[in-house]
Amino acid sequence: MTASDRWPDWSSLSESERPGALARCQSLARAQQEQFDAFVAFEDPAPVPKAGSLAGLPYAVKDMVVSANRRPSCGLPIAPDLGASKQASVLTLLDQAGAVRVGFTRMTALAYEPSGAGTAKNPWNTAFAPGGSSSGPAVAVASGAAVVALGSDTGGSVRIPAQACGVTAWKPTWGRVPADGTMVLSPSLDTIGVLGRSAVDIATVASVLTSGQVVPSDASKPTVAVVEDALLACEDPVQRACRDGISQILSAGLSNRRVDALEFMREAGDQTLLVMQAEAWRTWAPLIEQGRCDPVMAKRLAKGGSIGDEQLAESLAARGEALKAVEDRLFAGADVAVLPVMPIRTPPLSEVTPGSPDFTPRTLYGLSAYTRFVNYLGFPAIAVPVGFDDRGLPVALQIVGRAGSDGILLALAARLQSATGWHNMIPNEIR
Repeated sequence: MTASDRWPDWSSLSESERPGALARCQSLARAQQEQFDAFVAFEDPAPVPKAGSLAGLPYAVKDMVVSANRRPSCGLPIAPDLGASKQASVLTLLDQAGAVRVGFTRMTALAYEPSGAGTAKNPWNTAFAPGGSSSGPAVAVASGAAVVALGSDTGGSVRIPAQACGVTAWKPTWGRVPADGTMVLSPSLDTIGVLGRSAVDIATVASVLTSGQVVPSDASKPTVAVVEDALLACEDPVQRACRDGISQILSAGLSNRRVDALEFMREAGDQTLLVMQAEAWRTWAPLIEQGRCDPVMAKRLAKGGSIGDEQLAESLAARGEALKAVEDRLFAGADVAVLPVMPIRTPPLSEVTPGSPDFTPRTLYGLSAYTRFVNYLGFPAIAVPVGFDDRGLPVALQIVGRAGSDGILLALAARLQSATGWHNMIPNEIR
């Protein structure tokens, strides 16, 4: 592998190289639009970026964030009213730090679809799913149109496209990144996350978005819990790639334990679905009443209408018991847990597109089987590329920590990426 096979980390560029890198991203975004359809709108930035810790950093935004001059579509034909009177804090923070917004990217309708079918196209192979709902942000980063991109994660929506498109993603601790001025799907689960070429690049953005609360912490060597039964339940190509990534992590001399947590993950994942469906219905039912949802989306949203307030309250209250159980059933005294992002390979679009003869609901459900529980618990997680499957598509490992451990996760991911070449590779359809 040579340097020409990879997008450069922003952090590795000198100040004199960064203007050229910014211009290249802006050029690629427009040049590749017909091929990958990642963007819904482009920005015309000022010729000279502002000074700041992120000066000149090209970034993209999932089209669910309110800007000073644009109302986001949220994946709908007609933009809904999000009730925001000013620009979202996340954009203001990035703008003030000197980052340059390339444009707004495609997403699934109301961020309610994990496959990304019908949105942006996967630059590794356009016949395969790009992952959702943050499909556009992932494609923008993977295709070289942005160094980082803002997405959202309610049940895996930055981590799933990170695997599909071969990029890195950070799902923060719930509430750690401000969410004002962004579309709400399920307020008890929603987080604004970041996709990027590398954990180091994401870390610089994380510090800005959290006003310095999240900084990579390399002060100690964390103990790692390997979720063995989750690995064994995966398709073989996924398991092999993830074991390679785990071996690389443990080669640094970290202590490790083997745990079985699949049953716990499923229990918490089921609660995640209940909360998501109930809160999404309560948030977006007016769209159905106004006839502004297509029949498939209306049917999916309507599932939440059968979940009563008492059942929703019980599910939210049950998180306390789940958080107590997590010590024994996931971490077993370790600092972080590692497991695949998805138990299956990134599927062909035909298998996850409703109405297709090959559509299989089980495959669609399987995309988020290993990610949902993290949102229910409010934990942070990092998705990092760790190799490729037998079809030449990326595979990602998920590193999960307790609430507030974002810095530890970012540091561990950066350590892994400093020793490997799995991240920031240029996809097949671009080379």
